[in-house]
Amino acid sequence: MLKLKTFSLKALTASCILCAATLGNYAIATTSINLSYNGAPDPDKNAVHVFATHLKSLVAEKTNGQIELVLYPNSMLGTEEERMEQTMTSPSLNIASFAGVSPLVDEVFVSATPFLFENFDSARAFFDEGQYWQAISAKLKERAGIDMLAVVEEGGFLAFTNNKRPIHSPSDFEGLRFRAMDPSQVALYEAFGASGTPIPWTEVYMSLRTGVADGQMNPPMYIILGSLYEVQQYLTLANIKYSMQFLVGNSTLMENFDETTRAAFLEAVKEATIAARIHNEAQVESRIVYLADKGMEVIRPTGENMEAFRSIGQPAFLKWLNERGIDPQIIEMALEDAKALAK
Repeated sequence: MLKLKTFSLKALTASCILCAATLGNYAIATTSINLSYNGAPDPDKNAVHVFATHLKSLVAEKTNGQIELVLYPNSMLGTEEERMEQTMTSPSLNIASFAGVSPLVDEVFVSATPFLFENFDSARAFFDEGQYWQAISAKLKERAGIDMLAVVEEGGFLAFTNNKRPIHSPSDFEGLRFRAMDPSQVALYEAFGASGTPIPWTEVYMSLRTGVADGQMNPPMYIILGSLYEVQQYLTLANIKYSMQFLVGNSTLMENFDETTRAAFLEAVKEATIAARIHNEAQVESRIVYLADKGMEVIRPTGENMEAFRSIGQPAFLKWLNERGIDPQIIEMALEDAKALAK
């Protein structure tokens, strides 16, 4: 569990690489700030890297070179929790997954409720305009001294894959064994009559190849990156969950930018987020076509079957959230936002 601490401004600024020696020059001197994230520094293999490199360029441009982002891909600065602690204790930025954010704000899991969004526009509005996400951001700042700066799309919506039979509806899951990323996915699979076993990403390909698991869920981008099409025959596009990570930054770092610099930095974040969305959405269909060309059978569930997925899967996930002790009011707020902001 990450430790929540309070750090002095002196300690925070001391660890930032500044061209100036004093805090008084903080806003006008060139400042190098670390930005860490998961995945390879390859634009063809890592949507988060595309976002990070674009953000680096925009920040330099809009701050007239006052801020320089130093990129650390491939988790070079440590595990998810280690990088979040660095973000708490030093003037740095991080792109975190649920594994990084949830130890600090467990309520973030509510945003992973399956079948919550029908399309990109609905998901984006939920995070851009919803009261729930404002509440999550406030909790992160209050508990850990970390600002939630952006939701970074990383590969579209999650899809089911398996190597046994086409999955059109929940009844098709009966008796199948699935790789799960976390206990929430186990709960979802069990609700459909399948079983779920947590398996690390590094072991997924071999587990599917050897029959330890029959299937898994991921967005098309990760199915391609993991070459899972070699060991999976069926692809079900059920818009299970919106695939995203979170750009976060040390709150004291942000507060010590002068108003002009902070506005320029946040404008760069906004533009990079929009560009990432455009890039990501433009790739979705071509990735599906690629998987079909590799021999996967693509299943697009009917509206009736999608409602069946939702009516069974959501209650199971909400029960899991309640068992974690998450405030029911937070859950209800998210559900109301999703309904009100559906596009």
